[in-house]
Amino acid sequence: MGREMELRFTPEDLAEWDCEGVVLLRDLFTAEECAAVRADFDRVFGRDTGGDQLLDRKKPGTIGAFHPSQFKAIEIVPFDCSPALNLIGVHPALIAFAKAALRTDHVHLYQGQAWAKFTGDADYDQPFHADFANHTLTVPSEDAQKNSVTIFCYFTDVTDAHGATHYVTRTDSAKVAGPEATLNTDKAFQADLQRRLQVYSRSAAAPAGTAIAYTTDVYHRGTNLTAPNGHRYAYMACFKKAGDESIGFTAWQFHHTRPWANVFNAATPEQLACFGVQPPGDPFWTETTLARAQARYPGWDLTPWRDRLMG
Repeated sequence: MGREMELRFTPEDLAEWDCEGVVLLRDLFTAEECAAVRADFDRVFGRDTGGDQLLDRKKPGTIGAFHPSQFKAIEIVPFDCSPALNLIGVHPALIAFAKAALRTDHVHLYQGQAWAKFTGDADYDQPFHADFANHTLTVPSEDAQKNSVTIFCYFTDVTDAHGATHYVTRTDSAKVAGPEATLNTDKAFQADLQRRLQVYSRSAAAPAGTAIAYTTDVYHRGTNLTAPNGHRYAYMACFKKAGDESIGFTAWQFHHTRPWANVFNAATPEQLACFGVQPPGDPFWTETTLARAQARYPGWDLTPWRDRLMG
């Protein structure tokens, strides 16, 4: 079995995920894969270095806040670059972990973003938060199949000086508060919550090729870049069980003007299925729909779909 097809996580990783809702997945990507993705980041964002001075807007002794400048250097898939970055969010290793974590054979990618951070561009320090509020209209489920998994992938070496994600495990956060505590808007309550969570904070600092997988009830936060001229390249891939309409973020169809041919021309049927494209053998595919799809994406190799139609 080739490196591309090997599982790149262990049973122990999955057990930790089941217990804590968060796990560091080491060596998820090869050095060659990381280098190719970094080259695409350089092309998409047009730079590979930050400033020599950090930006810090916080009051002394406090954890930061959200503001728009933190999210300026985010681009959603697809990108004007090679297949390396366009398909990294549906890499077989990510699909395999998502299927195992969500206990399903069919997953859907509902968020795929390349996120570049540069020292001095923003104060990236955030408060601890849980992602359920903007991934679902309800709350996190206790059933793994009805939750989602975010896999946040590093393609540069990330130290605490390069904005490593910090997080609190479920075991530790249970000593403080459930994720719904983030809904409380009282400033004094939130300040106390942040102080109590900080006691249990862990750093996800790790080399390129590492990912942190977490679900929407896990407290986590972004931290500031302090390394002179520093930068951090990361990709956020969010998966849910296919067909679960209660979870969502990006409507891929809404972004139809982006260069989707860069995805369709290089992706496998399994990778396209993560975007909601019907797999070979699905009743959607007929001679007519195949011809129309070929007209839309002339470079798409529809052989697997045609073979199942003919069979």
